[in-house]
Amino acid sequence: MPFVLQLCLAVLAFLPACSLEPTEGGPNGAEVAPDLTAEFRILFIGNSLTYVNDLPAVVKALTTGAGLPNTQVATIAYPDYALEDHWNQGNARAAVAKDGWTHVIMQQGPSALAESRVNLLQWSNTFAEQIKAHGAMPGMYMVWPSTERNFDFDRVSESYRLAAEEIGGQLYPAGDAWRAAWRRNPGLALYGGDGFHPSGLGTYAAALTIVAVVFDRTPVGLPALGIPAATAQLLQESALEAVSQVQGSVKR
Repeated sequence: MPFVLQLCLAVLAFLPACSLEPTEGGPNGAEVAPDLTAEFRILFIGNSLTYVNDLPAVVKALTTGAGLPNTQVATIAYPDYALEDHWNQGNARAAVAKDGWTHVIMQQGPSALAESRVNLLQWSNTFAEQIKAHGAMPGMYMVWPSTERNFDFDRVSESYRLAAEEIGGQLYPAGDAWRAAWRRNPGLALYGGDGFHPSGLGTYAAALTIVAVVFDRTPVGLPALGIPAATAQLLQESALEAVSQVQGSVKR
């Protein structure tokens, strides 16, 4: 069975769906609005790097499996969208304007080129002003370049770090966690078959960084979600390394 399907089956123990398609809503397509009964309410705004393997669902599965406070996840993500596209399309702005989110996590493409970095900085800042006005913490989900442009890892990392600093928000260093994992095991398949979108392991590593930063805790010891124990531990330690470089330290 392909690993992504194994991961989805593991996530199904906690959530009703594991989407591989463009997403707008919460579980089962629920309205994009904060659930005030949840202690943490996270809105994801992005593209296929968010919705392939349903990163928000994996974040939810990790929080539920670890016994962390009740967490809602909701998503607005469409193919090839940049933050500028989301702003102009309007659905993400409308969702942010519904008071009650605790975190809004933003993502677009790698943004390694100079003009792409300028665009990322401009539109993450535009969104962050609205996010903060409605009482939420903005954050940047750092992605990665394609395998054909793996020389761009440093610039992708720098673009997302600069954006997080510019908006005074959190940084979820998924791309850096991938590199930390490869230092431990260069053969790990973190890319999917197209050499750009994440594999199930890649999405799991990204989710670890988000849970670690949002909850200010170590990702080591979080649920493996069906991943072999040794691989899960390696990815958790890699996520801890990446997050510690961003935050200095995290709670154990």
